[in-house]
Amino acid sequence: METRDPDDALTLCLLARHPRVDLLAVTLTPGTPAQVGVVREILVRLGVHLPIGVRRPDSPAAAVSPFHVDWLGRAPPARADELAHALLAETLRAFPDCTLLTGAPLHNLRLLLRHHPEARLGRWVAQGGFAGDDLVEPADRLAKFAGRRCCQSYNFGHDSKGALAALSSRQIAERRLVGKNVTHGVAWDGALHKALAGQTSVSPGIALAHAAMTLYLAQQPAGKLLHDPLAAVAAIDPTVFSWREATVRQRGGQWESCPARDTQTYVAVAVDRRRALATLFAPATWIEPEPSA
Repeated sequence: METRDPDDALTLCLLARHPRVDLLAVTLTPGTPAQVGVVREILVRLGVHLPIGVRRPDSPAAAVSPFHVDWLGRAPPARADELAHALLAETLRAFPDCTLLTGAPLHNLRLLLRHHPEARLGRWVAQGGFAGDDLVEPADRLAKFAGRRCCQSYNFGHDSKGALAALSSRQIAERRLVGKNVTHGVAWDGALHKALAGQTSVSPGIALAHAAMTLYLAQQPAGKLLHDPLAAVAAIDPTVFSWREATVRQRGGQWESCPARDTQTYVAVAVDRRRALATLFAPATWIEPEPSA
């Protein structure tokens, strides 16, 4: 995960205490002490202890957004438990059936594949890539992407070597990609926020995420597209989505998915919004919010 956008932290809040998830570890890129401090602060508030791995513990990057400070206060800098690729390898050895969820550029996964050729990953779920008209049925196309076959992808584009390595690696048995062709159709807006207001007592993760979005919506009333949280839903229950097997490639700085067989790479082409939100916010009793005006 990273901490320049609220998406990753919201996802951490909702997964760390989710009734269908056993979260094993967190890795950060680049992994500054300030970033580790933010993640530790979130985990402490949720009553969860997890190992944290980082790519570059000595990175000078200003990698924590002002939003995180406004939301959590200025968390004290902290040290990671170890390098991210080593933590990933250890976790895979101890829990060979676990799923890796990525919501940031893929540096840590690339380093895992490079430094640990013995590592085997049964399932990788990524927020990234794109499915266009070659795969998405007309009824499922978002208007903004109609007529497109390729699109930029932040997480894949900011480490394209890592993305291409992971997409072709025999160390990964199954790949599932959730791109903006579906994530741009689901937002945490005022209506969703209101629907969740009476549910915050059922989970400290929902409560902490709701507090974050109270602040966010005051600054951005249109709401927040749920990129990483929807990828998390795919990790919890892939049947919430419709999938097509594909070959995913980079073309001119953009990403496209082409129909293919025997790639073990599946891209999301549609999502059941109601089921996605019910899955994401479990154990809340879900009531479909009225659309925002």
